[in-house]
Amino acid sequence: MRSKDPKLMLRIRDYVEKYYFEKQRLPSQKNIAAALNISTGTVYKYLVAMNDRGLISYRNGKIETDKISKVSPAFDQVGILGPISCGIPDTVEAYVESYIPLPKHIFGSGEKYILIANGDSMIEAGIDNGDFVVVRRQNQADIGDIVVALVDGANTLKRIIRDDNGQYFLHPENSYMDDIPIDINELTIQGVAINVIKNLR
Repeated sequence: MRSKDPKLMLRIRDYVEKYYFEKQRLPSQKNIAAALNISTGTVYKYLVAMNDRGLISYRNGKIETDKISKVSPAFDQVGILGPISCGIPDTVEAYVESYIPLPKHIFGSGEKYILIANGDSMIEAGIDNGDFVVVRRQNQADIGDIVVALVDGANTLKRIIRDDNGQYFLHPENSYMDDIPIDINELTIQGVAINVIKNLR
């Protein structure tokens, strides 16, 4: 295996820390690659090597240095996903545009990701176009939960409901839109919405 350049390792670490302290979120592999004029594949290989050498912690696509861990011990770094048209894959790293720290005492622990709301189908639940929706990654949900569900190859954010006849629906929280009937046994759930981050205007 080709040896890694120690100077490039330090440049990557320094860039990650500078980016974090300036923007209060972690850079993606694409950010690092663009800033240091290297490929994303090289960035990944260096992050793995730096983790192995103890220069950083790199787990599940999340980067942490000693400096960052000291200022954010009670935060989870949560990925903001870019546009996805064919469902959320098992590994979301390729779709992460950036990471932001979320305090565990507010958002809880466990694996999470953030989707940017698109459209007005959930406005009566307080989710407006452009809001950041914090989603707990799980494949099961209860009646009444707002879920990220895969329908006809695309993600949708809707509430699960059931009528008096036992029929299940994905319910848009918008009085002008119709419920979507579903077979609950064939529904693919990719997470449950737990919080919304929004601007007040």
